[in-house]
Amino acid sequence: MFNNLRLQRQVEFIVEIDKLKQVLRQTFTTNKPRQENSAEHSWHIALMAILLAEYADSTKIDVFRVVKMLLIHDLVEIDAGDTFCYDDAARKDQHERELQAAERIFNLAPRDQAKTLVTLWKEFEACETPDSRFANAIDRLQPLLNNYNSKGKAWIKHNIKRHQVLDRNRIIGEEAPKLWHYVKELVDDAVQQGFLKK
Repeated sequence: MFNNLRLQRQVEFIVEIDKLKQVLRQTFTTNKPRQENSAEHSWHIALMAILLAEYADSTKIDVFRVVKMLLIHDLVEIDAGDTFCYDDAARKDQHERELQAAERIFNLAPRDQAKTLVTLWKEFEACETPDSRFANAIDRLQPLLNNYNSKGKAWIKHNIKRHQVLDRNRIIGEEAPKLWHYVKELVDDAVQQGFLKK
């Protein structure tokens, strides 16, 4: 039916990744609070990386690579589902579930593009390069901002405490110290306002 097999595979991949819009996260949107979906999260953090790149501690980040990582790293949730960051039991097999999902989903794309996507996903997961570390910091910052601006809806729902939020987000301090100072102020204010437990 189709003469262009490469384009056919690209379109199949594009149609498949649309399913990310159906994966609900524990984080709530900030206006008319409802659970955000993973596609919304990916869009949000990609824009955040562009806007906040000036706060990266490393002067050697490639913002375009960071954005690519942020746009693709959660595609595995189509198969693996979203794992709540404070759910220790669910996190035990998270890597295996996501690795299996990465193999299936990324390999829907043409071989050369699949290889690029898998490489970027593995780099993000390893969190060892300046690009991946900044990407991880931004990935952690977004739900924190949403939680704060939704008056702690998810934090309250899951009985989350201040030390958990700070422990989870320490990479922000390592990769973007100026942002970390801001984060600590938000967290302290959330405790004062009563939507994050001390």
